[in-house]
Formats: sequence, structure tokens, C-alpha cells
Amino acid sequence: MYPFGKGLSRYVPLLLLMIPVALYVLLAVGPSMVTIVFSLTDATGIPGTSWKFIGFDNYKEFFTASNASDQVRAISRSLYFAFAVVLIQNAVALLIAIIVNKRLRGDVFYRATYFLPVVLGVTVSGLIWQMLFNPMGGPAQKLLNVFGTQSNFFGSYDIAFELIIFVQIWMYMGYSMTIFLAGLQAIPKDLYEAGYMDGARGWASFRHITFPMIAPAITVNILLSIIGGLQTFDIIYVLTGGKFETSTLAFNVFAAAFATTTSDFGRASAIAMIQFVFVFAFAIVAMLYFRKREVEL
Repeated sequence: MYPFGKGLSRYVPLLLLMIPVALYVLLAVGPSMVTIVFSLTDATGIPGTSWKFIGFDNYKEFFTASNASDQVRAISRSLYFAFAVVLIQNAVALLIAIIVNKRLRGDVFYRATYFLPVVLGVTVSGLIWQMLFNPMGGPAQKLLNVFGTQSNFFGSYDIAFELIIFVQIWMYMGYSMTIFLAGLQAIPKDLYEAGYMDGARGWASFRHITFPMIAPAITVNILLSIIGGLQTFDIIYVLTGGKFETSTLAFNVFAAAFATTTSDFGRASAIAMIQFVFVFAFAIVAMLYFRKREVEL
């Protein structure tokens, strides 16, 4: 009954819990601490090159260098990107989840179809939309030709960033929909029946029954959208490479570390820490606000 002895058996759960804790420290906390240290150095990542501590010079350069205005615009685009993704992605996902939850014929097929972009991967999704928006004869360009106009799409300073936002929403809307759908299916039907008897129909039923009951799902989706939106760089790299006024703070981290011939790990780490402050601040504020709303609802 006690393979390790009665005295030692009570420590087995603690020992088992230490395994994932150790992995978390090794794979998450450790790299984070290294990033903080690197942000205070002039490390380049070039093998054999020495580096030294330079204090907060990387942070000062971020705000005072000749391209500081570009960094400010990147921050603005990051916030715009996150706001658009949070608002549009969750609104569309909730609408589709409500429709799919109606027990339509073939609802399993619809769910799988909407979720498919999530599993396609960033590169595949990016290539699909590059072909669709190919200015040299893609389907979108042929449609514009009907109206006597044309566009460079991902090569346009006017709409490239908005198209990236569209692709981002298309890729992850199915994920948000799945979370909303789980919340909708967890609502007892008795609540709707009781509400119907009290005259709650249509919008009133949604406002007073559905919305309060899926409040935790809304909180989760909004937090995931904020964090994902502020950290997105991969789809930008695939579609535009950060050109045509599409770079964000997250993309600048990647560009400083890997996308140039002279990698600057110190500067990239400093930008990553600034990005972390933005993500942490917005996520905490959103979590506190929506947790409070859950209680009020």
C-alpha cells in the first residue's frame, strides 16, 4: 500500500510536482532571466566576440537614437494591431460560435472548417494569402480589375498593415470560437426555459443569460488576444518582412536579433523587455477589469 514507506509516500506528490516546476524554470524563467541580463550588455551573438555590461545604454538608445521615431511608430502599430485583433476577432468568433451552437446540420464540419486555419501554421497561411492577393493576377486583383482599379496589397503602404490584421484574425478566430462555443454549451437549458417564461427572448435572453454565463470565456479570449496581438511578428515576417510600414515592437525584437547581418542580442533583449512591460501592463489591467465584470454580471 505504501511502496515507498508510509513516511516517504506523503512526499511523492511533492516530488512529482517538482518535475514540471523544474522544466518551467529551465525553459521559461531561465531564458527570461538571461534576456534581462543580455539587455544590459552589448552582446552580438557572433561566435567568439566578447561582450561587456553597458548598463541601460540599450534602453536609452531605444528612445533617443536617430530612429527613435520609428520605434514610437512601431509601438503605435503594435497597440493598433492588438486593439483591432481583440475587438474584431472576438466579435466575429462569438457570432460564429452562437450560429454553430444552434445544432445545425453539419455543425461538426463547420466547426472543423473554422478551426482549420489554426492548425495550418503561419507560413502556410501566409503563402495562401500572398497568392490570393498577388498583384500580378491573383484572384483579388482580378476582382479589382472588374472595377477598373488595382492594388499592390501587401506591397502597399496604405493597406498592407490592415491586410496583415485581417490574416491574423482569420488564422486565430477559430481558436476564440472554440472557447466561446465551450462556454455556450456549458449553459444549462433550464436557464433559457426559465427566462422564456419570464419573457426573456432574443436580445434580452442574450443580455441577461448568455452574456453573463460566458463572461469567463470572454475574459480568457480577450487576454489571449491581447497577449497574442502584442507578441505577433511571424505573420508580418512572412507577408511583408516588416516593410511598407508594417513593423511592430515584436517584429523589431526579431529583426534586431536575427533578421540582419549584424545581430545585436543586447539591443533585441532590451526591446523585448520593453515589449514585456507593454504586454504585462495591458494583460493585468484587462484581467482585473474583466474579472470584476464577471462578478458584477
